[in-house]
Amino acid sequence: MRYYSTKNSGQSFSFAEAVLSGLAPDGGLFVPQIIPCYRENVKNSLSSMSFLEIAFETIKPFVDGEITGPVLEELCTEAFSFGAPLVPVNPDLEKPFSEPVLMELFHGPTAAFKDFGARFMARTFSFLRRGEDRPIHILVATSGDTGGAVADGFFNIKGISVTILYPKGRVSELQEKQIAGLGGNISALAVEGSFDDCQALVKNAFTDKRLQEQLTLSSANSINISRLIPQTIYYSVIAGKAQSGCYDSDGEATPRANSVQYTDAKDNRQPSGNNRPVTFCVPSGNFGNLTAGLYALSMGAPIAGFIAATNINKTVPDYLESGEYKTRISQATISNAMDVGAPSNFERMASHWSYAQLRQMIQGVYVTDSETRQAIKNVHQDHGYYLDPHGAVGWSAVKKIKTAVSGNTAGTDKVIIAATAHPAKFSETVESITGPVPVPAAIENALGRTARSHTIPVDISALRDFLLNAG
Repeated sequence: MRYYSTKNSGQSFSFAEAVLSGLAPDGGLFVPQIIPCYRENVKNSLSSMSFLEIAFETIKPFVDGEITGPVLEELCTEAFSFGAPLVPVNPDLEKPFSEPVLMELFHGPTAAFKDFGARFMARTFSFLRRGEDRPIHILVATSGDTGGAVADGFFNIKGISVTILYPKGRVSELQEKQIAGLGGNISALAVEGSFDDCQALVKNAFTDKRLQEQLTLSSANSINISRLIPQTIYYSVIAGKAQSGCYDSDGEATPRANSVQYTDAKDNRQPSGNNRPVTFCVPSGNFGNLTAGLYALSMGAPIAGFIAATNINKTVPDYLESGEYKTRISQATISNAMDVGAPSNFERMASHWSYAQLRQMIQGVYVTDSETRQAIKNVHQDHGYYLDPHGAVGWSAVKKIKTAVSGNTAGTDKVIIAATAHPAKFSETVESITGPVPVPAAIENALGRTARSHTIPVDISALRDFLLNAG
């Protein structure tokens, strides 16, 4: 597989070159020259294959010729030591798929979907740099969960140091402890600006001559293709499962009230009488997660389409409605990991698909903070389930579509909402609505840390000074 820049398809790069450089030399993002298709026997077996089997089959064509089968199996086994349960919000329904079902992506070590990509990426970096003497420095911009997942994934990885930039005062206390509480080879910078400012600083660092001369830099945002590709896996896993009418029992971290814990999935098989492909609703900020879903669809997973659910930072929903892409300054919301006014991965979406194709695959919906709070309240009162603010954006978006448009794909009996983070990560918001939220072990461990970070202005010289002194 070869890769090219979203700004120039004339020059190709290997997987290793794309991963280790992070950003293309011209400032574009790396994309595969083609999106591969699953082999026919794999497409026909998605409902019965294990997570690790699908992970291997998904990633294999993207690393063909550079990572051998046995090594890839080892990387997958180490990275994906947790799964993504498909959990009905109301399992007592005769047909659980008649309500949106949640794809719980928070059963990893930092209780967020970023764990899937970050853990695979860290191990891929380590393998690709085997035998290298010069250390590599990874830069990360985060609006919340990316930073914690990258910190955990790369912590104590030999020969790699990481600097994480996050918007000061715009992440939760827990997120800050996950980002800035490990120390060691992980450094944290609190930027006096927005996530978009953090992201711009990281991009500027990759074109800064002094930094390029003195440091070996790479990225670990969804800017990096090795973090994006693994996120394709869970869409294929869940689409195959849901198309067959299967779902799961509650996992250890499933945030359900004790009085309604659900532990019997009846062999994980509840035929719905409908084998139509599923629709995913993806709470979206930087649009890496949704781009990964589009890759899964293109590879042949049984997916009908997507709902891109944003908060009031609705750059992409506006584009899907008007055809005009206009970035804007991000606005702070209670779903802070989605506070992105200039989503980087839109470049990838636009490089693979035309406006007409994107309109056919994606419906954009935006949700206000008041609607987000109401969704958290309603789901807790009605079902004893705790939504985090981002999952609540997805829930509210689905309800808005079902109310407004009869016969829309979101009105089918198989709509799956990506629950991207555990609600205990946003306890300040959620508990003011629901009362105490159950706390999984991964979060309890992080709460005991002390956050240590440096504050810098939105200034490339400040970032340069820190990196050169730290390096």
